[in-house]
This record gives sequence, structure tokens and C-alpha cells, in this order.
Amino acid sequence: MSQFDYDLVIIGAGVGGHGAALHAVSCGLKTAIVEAAEMGGTCVNRGCIPSKALLAASGKVRELRDAKHLQALGIQVGEVQFDRQAIADHANAVVTQQREGLIGSLKRLGVEVIHGWGRVADIQKVGIKPDRQTEAGERFVTAKEILLAPGSIPFVPPGAEVDGKTVFTSDDAVRLESLPDWVAIIGSGYIGLEFADVYSALGCEITMIEALDKLMPGFDPDIAKLAERTLLTPRDIETYKGVFATKITPGSPVRIELTDAKTQQVIEVLEVDACLIATGRIPVAKNMGLEALGVDLGKRGFVPVNDHLGVVQANGETVPHLWAIGDATGKLMLAHTASAQGMAVVETICGRPRSLDYSTIPAAAFTHPEVSFVGMTEPDAQAQGKAEGFEVKSVRTYFKGNAKAIAEGETDGIAKLIFRPDTGEILGAHIFGLHAADLIQEAANAMSQKVPVTELAFSVHTHPTLSEVLDEAFKRAAGAGAGH
Repeated sequence: MSQFDYDLVIIGAGVGGHGAALHAVSCGLKTAIVEAAEMGGTCVNRGCIPSKALLAASGKVRELRDAKHLQALGIQVGEVQFDRQAIADHANAVVTQQREGLIGSLKRLGVEVIHGWGRVADIQKVGIKPDRQTEAGERFVTAKEILLAPGSIPFVPPGAEVDGKTVFTSDDAVRLESLPDWVAIIGSGYIGLEFADVYSALGCEITMIEALDKLMPGFDPDIAKLAERTLLTPRDIETYKGVFATKITPGSPVRIELTDAKTQQVIEVLEVDACLIATGRIPVAKNMGLEALGVDLGKRGFVPVNDHLGVVQANGETVPHLWAIGDATGKLMLAHTASAQGMAVVETICGRPRSLDYSTIPAAAFTHPEVSFVGMTEPDAQAQGKAEGFEVKSVRTYFKGNAKAIAEGETDGIAKLIFRPDTGEILGAHIFGLHAADLIQEAANAMSQKVPVTELAFSVHTHPTLSEVLDEAFKRAAGAGAGH
């Protein structure tokens, strides 16, 4: 008999914790998972899943209302109407289905689910209490290994007051409880872009406010430029750049004080019907007992980890038998990253050390059309090339020359490949266009397996498919001196 209650206790039942639990059981580990809120975490309940359901429904509305596009295909459609509540119900039904499937899979495999707020009480000891505020009623379990997967919450900047109705984050927005006539969106990252897509398709007027001096600052500049031309400008979305929303006051109307980022002067006060704050996410790692173990969460609150995701103390030593994954580590705040990290930790625990190459993990914004990317942007790649003494090149191919895109009447789009001409190594791939989120996987897999463009140029792609956009990019890169 083991001296521990469990081989592995996981704190947090989001996608990362769930993935780790499933893999742990398959490796023969007695596993328990602790969750204080809904099973499935942010992704299932307040993030990826409900937002994609809203994007799917609103995208159909946009498509069916695009008379010019449909007429080009020989199709005529009458007036298109929608029911906001029915769309919200669709998103909620998808969430429920996904959550119940997750719970069912844990139950089938014999993972014990413990409801409550989990914290690290000591090395190999977990305290579980009814909620994070309550000290009473705490009980303890022991585990050979402890895995932290607490996730993240939306970041609300100073000066913004959230009431959940007129000023809200993505947590509230996914419920689609209303469609305000005029919505301000703070932030032009993927969350802001996706909700701008939903709201504009359903008839809302939008003002997007970005603190940095360019929209979509995290995207490759070429992609951002085309995306702005397609996703924002023709949709009559007003945009501000280099402007802080320094004060946001809920009410009817919502008042937003805009301050110039450079001069710090108030330049305008907007009065809108609602405001979505989409300024990124912050980790949930406080009140988990880490400080008592000598772990410094730093200003931003992320759990410091080593290459194998062992939790690191302020003195540089690793806390024995303690691991962390997901958004709380700040590596790549994506659900699929958390899941991959969870599997890697379980492998390491089982004596098969595994680490992740974050530069080959793809990401996407599920706008219409979609945006996807993996690896470095061109400016970042050029900077690395300059620092390390190698040349960087890029090639572009366009959806307007792709037979499948032409047949669909969806020719807005570009694929961009950034590579080293000396070795043929792909440094980054960026796609904007129809099904970009699916297409990026081929480039990500090639990067992960370190296949050079000189080899990829000879891979055979189905014709006619959108994948030929990447096929053409590989061939152009190979012909641009790669590997020679």
C-alpha cells in the first residue's frame, strides 16, 4: 500500500487539468482532481467553447446577409432574422454538452473529483476547503505528486469599474444577455477581434480602443494590415490607436475617458451603451500556499517553472513533487498549451522527461475570415537573425489565386512563411483567410518535426483545396534559395 492517498492530485479541472488526469490514469496513476468552480474551467465555460458557438451562429447571419457574395454564387435569400436568446441558448447548450462530456470521461476512468478550493499545504500535502475565503472545514489529502492548473481570469485595468451588465469582460459577454446598440471594446487582441466579429454581425455599432500605437499588436504586421482592411474597416468599426481608456464608469450611458498614450492628456469622453474589456488575462495563483514554500509569484502573479514545469522557488531551487501548467505559468495562454503541458508533466513524473517547444504551438482567432499563426513574426525573426548572424526571408501566397477559395467566393486572404534560406527551417507561419485555424496545423507540425521547406516543397496536397495555399508557399520558399 502507498503511504500517500493519491499518486497525483491536480488542482484545477480546466482543459489542462483534465488532460493531465486522463493521461495520468492511462499511465496507471491513482489520480484526484480538485475544482472550486465549474468543471471545464475557462475554456469550456467562459472561453473557447461558448465564444466559438457565438461566432458560428453570428457568422451564419453575416454570410446569409451578404447579398453580393450570395448573388455571385447565383443564390438569392430573403430577409435574414435571428433570435438573440436562441443564439445564447445554442452557446449554453454546447457548453453543457462539453462540460458533461468532461465530467463523464473523468468518472469512467475512476478519477476522483473533489469540489473545493485546493491549496498546497506542504510538500506532498493538499488542503481543500469549501471556498478560497473560508478557513473552516479544510481537510487534507496527501499525494506523491501535486500538479497546479488554476488557470486565469480576465484582466481589468485600473480605472475600469465592472458591473457585469453595462461594463463587462469576456466572462459575461459569452452569455450574450443583450445586444447593445453601441459597444466599446477595449483591446484589439484576439478576444476583442472575436467579439467585434460577433457584435458587428448581429448589428451592433462598435468602437475599438487600443492602447498601443497599432491595432492587433500581437500579430505579424502584414497579417494585421490585411485583417484590419477586411475585419474592421468595411464593417464600419471605429478605431482608436495609442489611446488609454483611463476611466470606465458603468451606467446608462457608459462613460469612457480616453487619454492619449504619449501626452497623458484626456482627449475625449465617449458615451456608449456598453463596454467590453478585452485587455488580456491574469493568472489565478494567489492563496494557493506557494509563498509559504518560498515561491515568488512576482509582479504579474505567474507561477515560475523550469523547462519540465517543476515549480521554482525564489532561490532557484525546485519545490520537490510540485508542478504547474496552463495559463498560470504564463508560457502561452492557450487551452491546447495547457493540455500539452499536463501530458508532459505526467510523462516526466513517470520517468520519461518531456518538455515543450512553445515556438511550434499554433494559435488562432476565429473571426470571419480566421487568423492563425505559429512561431515568430517577421520583425522578431529578423531581430533574432541579426543577433545570431543568419539571414531571414519570407514569402507570401494569396487566397485569390487558390481554386477552392475562388469556388467559395472567399478570396480575401494571405499565407506568409518566414524561414532561414541557409537551412530551410521555418521560423514562423501566419495565415489570414478561410479556415486559417485548420490550415496552420500543417506548418506547426512541420516546425515541430523540423522539416525544412526544401522537403515540404515535394509534399503532395489534395487539389483543389485551401491547403494548396501553403503548398505554394513551401515551393516559393524552396525556390527562394532555401537550403542552397
